[in-house]
Amino acid sequence: MDGGDAGREAEMPDDARMVAGGTREGKESERQTSAAAKEETRPEETMLMENVLHRENLRRALRRVITNKGAPGIDGMTVGLLTPYLKESWPRIREELTSGGYVPQPVRRVEIPKPDGKGTRSLGIPTVLDRFIQQAILQVLFPLFDPYFSDSSYGFRPGRGSHDAVKAAREHVEAGYRYVVDIDLEKFFDRVNHDVLMARVARRVRDKRLLRLIGRYLTSGVMIGGVFRVQEEGTPQGGPLSPLLSNILLDDLDKELERRGHRFCRYADDCNIYVKSQAAGERVMKSITRFLEKRLRLRVNGEKSAVGRPWERKFLGYSMTWHKHPKLKVASASIKRAKAHVREIMRKGRGRSLRRVIVELTPYLRGWINYFRLSSVKVAFEELDEWLRRKLRCILWRQWKKPCTRARKLMERGIEKARAFTSAYNGRGPWWNAGASHMNLAISVKWLAQQGLVRLLDEQRRLQNLT
Repeated sequence: MDGGDAGREAEMPDDARMVAGGTREGKESERQTSAAAKEETRPEETMLMENVLHRENLRRALRRVITNKGAPGIDGMTVGLLTPYLKESWPRIREELTSGGYVPQPVRRVEIPKPDGKGTRSLGIPTVLDRFIQQAILQVLFPLFDPYFSDSSYGFRPGRGSHDAVKAAREHVEAGYRYVVDIDLEKFFDRVNHDVLMARVARRVRDKRLLRLIGRYLTSGVMIGGVFRVQEEGTPQGGPLSPLLSNILLDDLDKELERRGHRFCRYADDCNIYVKSQAAGERVMKSITRFLEKRLRLRVNGEKSAVGRPWERKFLGYSMTWHKHPKLKVASASIKRAKAHVREIMRKGRGRSLRRVIVELTPYLRGWINYFRLSSVKVAFEELDEWLRRKLRCILWRQWKKPCTRARKLMERGIEKARAFTSAYNGRGPWWNAGASHMNLAISVKWLAQQGLVRLLDEQRRLQNLT
C-alpha cells in the first residue's frame, strides 16, 4: 500500500451517495467529552491517528480483512477488489483521515434469525473500505483498553472465550453461590447511547481526530432497501470495532460488580451474577437494573432476565447439574436449536443421496460437538445421536416411496422376505417406520457410520481425551 433502530427516514439523494472512500455532505453529530480534556495528556496520546495510519498497522489490518472475507457493503465492493482500490485511492483517503475530513458510508442492514428462532437480529455490514479502517483503529485501541478490562469479562478478548466463561460459572456455583442473576440487555447493540459510549472511549483516547472518526462511525446511519436512516443510538453489530466498543461501555458494569464484591461472568452483553440466596439475587437484580438504566442508559429485558437456580437457566448454551460439584451439560434450548438447524439442512437436501446429506451435515455436527465438548452429561449426545439416525432412516423410507421398492430395499439389507413385505405394507408413516426395528436392522449404526455420519458421543469422548 504505497502511498437500535432510530430516527427519521428519507430517500437518499443521488449527490449524497458515495463511492468507496467518498464523503457524504450534511450535518453529523460529533460527540466528545470535555472531562478527558481536563486531564493531563501525553503527546503520544494525541497522535494515535498516526499509529492507525502506520504502514505496518495498515498491512496487518488489510490481511485480517482479506482473511475474514465477508459480504460487500452498500457500494458493492468485494474484499477481492479492496487491494487494487487502495493502490489507486489511498493517498486521497489518507489525507481525508489525517485532516479529519473522512466520513464513513452508511452500513447495509441485514436481518438474521435469532438462535432461539424468536425474531431477528440486525447486522450492519460496513463497506470493505470501512472494515479495513475500523480494523486499523481496533489494532491501535485494543492494547489501550484490554489490559484494564475485568478478569470476569470473557467476550472478544485474546486467550479468553466462552468455554472459560462457562467453566468460571461452574466454579462459582461449586463455591456455594447457587443462585444466578441472569441479566439480559434489551437490544443492546441497538440501544447504546453515543454520548455515554464516547465519554468512556475518551478516557484513554486523546486524539480528537480519532474520536471524531469513531463518532462518525457510530452515526454513519444505515441503508435499508435503498432508504437512508439516521442512526441516533446504537453501535452497528457487524463491524470490527463493535465488540471492543461494547466491552468499553460494559466495563463500567464490571467495575461496579467488582466494587460490590460480586462473583460474575460476562461475555459481551450476556452477564450472570452468582449469589447465595434468592433474596440476595432479587436485591442485586433491582440495584444493577437501576445502575444500567441510570449510569449507562441501557434497558434490561424484564421478560428474559430472572433470578433462579443455575441448573434452571442457561449460559452461553450450557447449563449444569444441581449437585454439590455440578457438571456442565448441554442446555435443552441448545438441543432444540441444533435439531432445528439439522432439519433445515435435511429439508434442503430432499432428493439428494443420503451420503450427500451426511456430507452437508458433518461440518455443523463437528462444530457443534466441539463447542459442547465440556459437557460431562452424555445423555444429550446419546439422544441426539439416536434422533439423527432416525431422521436419516426417515429420509430413506421417503425416498423408497412405493411399498414394493421398500420391500426390495429391506431384503437387500438382510431383512427376510416375509418381514420385509409386512413392514413395507404396514401403512404406517415415515417417522414411525424410521424408528421401527426393521429399519434399525436394515440401516444399522455401523452402516450409517460407513456413510460418514459422525457419532456425537464418540466425538465428544475423543475431544475430552485430547484436552
